[in-house]
Amino acid sequence: MAAKKTSKKPNVSAEELLGYYREMLLIRRFEEKAGQLYGMGLIGGFCHLYIGQEAVVVGLEAATKEGDKRITSYRDHGHMLACGMDPKGVMAELTGRSGGYSAGKGGSMHMFSAEKHFYGGHGIVGAQVPLGAGLAFSDKYKGNDNVTFAYFGDGAANQGQIYETFNMAALWDLPVIFVIENNQYAMGTSQERSTSTPDLYTRGEAFGIKGELVDGMNVLAVKEASEKAVAHCRSGKGPYVLEVKTYRYRGHSMSDPAKYRSRDEVQKMREERDPIEQVKATLLTGKHATEEDLKAIDKDIKAIVNESAEFAKESPEPHLDELWTDIYAENTSQETA
Repeated sequence: MAAKKTSKKPNVSAEELLGYYREMLLIRRFEEKAGQLYGMGLIGGFCHLYIGQEAVVVGLEAATKEGDKRITSYRDHGHMLACGMDPKGVMAELTGRSGGYSAGKGGSMHMFSAEKHFYGGHGIVGAQVPLGAGLAFSDKYKGNDNVTFAYFGDGAANQGQIYETFNMAALWDLPVIFVIENNQYAMGTSQERSTSTPDLYTRGEAFGIKGELVDGMNVLAVKEASEKAVAHCRSGKGPYVLEVKTYRYRGHSMSDPAKYRSRDEVQKMREERDPIEQVKATLLTGKHATEEDLKAIDKDIKAIVNESAEFAKESPEPHLDELWTDIYAENTSQETA
């Protein structure tokens, strides 16, 4: 029922590989800047960084097309950037400014873009998964071949609502990919101490849902697995589970000192498995880019991130009248077939 982890790497062009490098680097630099702004007191509330997990969302997005949807948890900045949302709007929302995607009212955990088919980061653990199945049901009902990516973590994999959703998705053959971003520590407890089954990708077996384990530190491996899962869903075969094993370098949130693991463990992962450094090495050894080329990309990315930070700082705080907006839908309409 469940597929084993694959080590085969898909063929990609140098241009595609450079694109993945750039996208992952944008997420990394953006998150580093967000961490700085949080330390300066410009970002309040919760802030969960994606540093170390960049290959997951970049690899998965590589297999998407226009119309595909994505929904995730509160560790969501990387997902927004990977699907093409404007870094300025994301950073402004992080800082609670009116130029943000939720007009400064949602913050880190609650952003949304209908244009990019991004249906939010969600603060309640696992709550986004049944919503993701609902998005997939909509596409199934309309008869198109769009796919929904419903992201959740290893901690959320023990939530009951996940399995209620698995059952419904399997019954109705919904085109949804359940992506388990397994960063191995949930909120601060290792998977070995919190989960009875070591292989989370097998959790769909009881419902007849195929699953696969993927190296989440390798963007090409994630891309290959994503293409397989997407083809499965687009062909009408129902849902698919991808356990993408990754690693976050920072704590669960900015307020987490991460004392449940050693510095040596984190440093070893950075030195031996970093997703961005792996692609950088491939580009250099394959002579697809020079050190100067990559430095130029980094300089360009830093400029984009700095511009987003300045935009956020200069954008005004929401007017008090915003408290009364976005409470009720002013106009509703039923789409006709």
